[in-house]
Amino acid sequence: MAAGQRKRGRAGSAAPQAGFYKQWLQRAWQDRCLLLREPRYTLQVASCLCLAEVGITFWVIHRVAYTEIDWKAYMAQVEGVINGTYDYTQLQGDTGPLVYPAGFVYIFMGLYYATGRGTDIRMAQNIFAVLYLATLLLVFLIYHQTCKVPPFVFFFMCLTSYRVHSIFVLRLFNDPVAMALLFLSINLFLAQRWGWGCCFFSLAVSVKMNVLLFAPGLLFLLLTKFGFHSALPKLGICAGLQVVLGLPFLLENPIGYLSRSFDLGRQFLFRWTVNWRFLPEALFLHRAFHLALLAAHLTLLLLFALCRWHSLLPPRMGESILSLLKDPSKRKVPPRPLTPNQIVSTLFTSNFIGICFSRSLHYQFYVWYFHTLPYLLWATPAGWLTHLLRLLVLGLIELSWNTYPATSCSSAALHACHAIILLQLWLGPQPFPKSGRQGRKAH
Repeated sequence: MAAGQRKRGRAGSAAPQAGFYKQWLQRAWQDRCLLLREPRYTLQVASCLCLAEVGITFWVIHRVAYTEIDWKAYMAQVEGVINGTYDYTQLQGDTGPLVYPAGFVYIFMGLYYATGRGTDIRMAQNIFAVLYLATLLLVFLIYHQTCKVPPFVFFFMCLTSYRVHSIFVLRLFNDPVAMALLFLSINLFLAQRWGWGCCFFSLAVSVKMNVLLFAPGLLFLLLTKFGFHSALPKLGICAGLQVVLGLPFLLENPIGYLSRSFDLGRQFLFRWTVNWRFLPEALFLHRAFHLALLAAHLTLLLLFALCRWHSLLPPRMGESILSLLKDPSKRKVPPRPLTPNQIVSTLFTSNFIGICFSRSLHYQFYVWYFHTLPYLLWATPAGWLTHLLRLLVLGLIELSWNTYPATSCSSAALHACHAIILLQLWLGPQPFPKSGRQGRKAH
């Protein structure tokens, strides 16, 4: 009988313990869900993902075969400069002439020496792996300050993109270098270091010209914050750095340098296009098609500047967008500091519009906007676009970029996804509160 009481006592004491552990597990599960849903936990999730990426990137370098595409050409072009050739028209590589600005030459000259004249591919891959991790860190800092994207999205941004890992550590393109410098400049803009931000923005342009797709948004932000006259010194930094970097080549052959490094009319091969595969090749190469894309690009930029970006600012009491040319102290409404979301939304949208109307997108161009897609999809509230649909859009874009060679269906799917994002950016309400402090309190 005493033994029966002892058994009942043990059972009675075990019941509260079981209830305690059940509650603890439920609370841990709820906190885990909160960790994945709430943007305020971005840095915690980012830390875990960066650690995971160290292992993934190391595995990719050692287990997946390196593919030679442009690295030898880069090294040959840089070697020509080292040997004393400063005429851009005389600098050639295995895949063609040097078509990138002077910043590319200096950065890849450093890589030339760091990799034993370009022969140590494994060292180059390790350097680009560090660059990839640094880029992720810069991107996560941007998302932390905007506080808009749920952290679960970052798992798809980091761990599922084969193409982006390939561009960084298996192909060694110059596009990742330009984008890393671009994200560094955006972080400086968010820190209100506009002079330094313009400096690194110009440095990114000097590596590859695609960074100019962000330029319309940056110009709008500079005019908004400083007015025309006060924005001129910042624009002078951008232009002056280009002159300083290109000076040795400008002194040798200015026309050759400008025509090669900033060639806006360069023709692309139809076989490599990712976005226009469903068109006949004759139409793809036709100048009228290129001009139509340029007109559509400029028109949509103007519409966003007039109707979306301008509406993100404080009410102007009847002032037009031309009021941005005035000194901020002379405007009817005192200016308010630009919030992180105003800066990021304007820059990312400007770049995305340019990509939508690009004459051609090659596979390495994916990094031009890959890390901005989560913000473009999640920063603007849209009831009709659920989390599942947004993930579906991300997945279709990734599938389109991983289809090789591109097909009519993959190109059409890519344009459909771009159209959905554009429609959301145009129709959606303001993607941020009126002040940065309110936005942080809300989370």
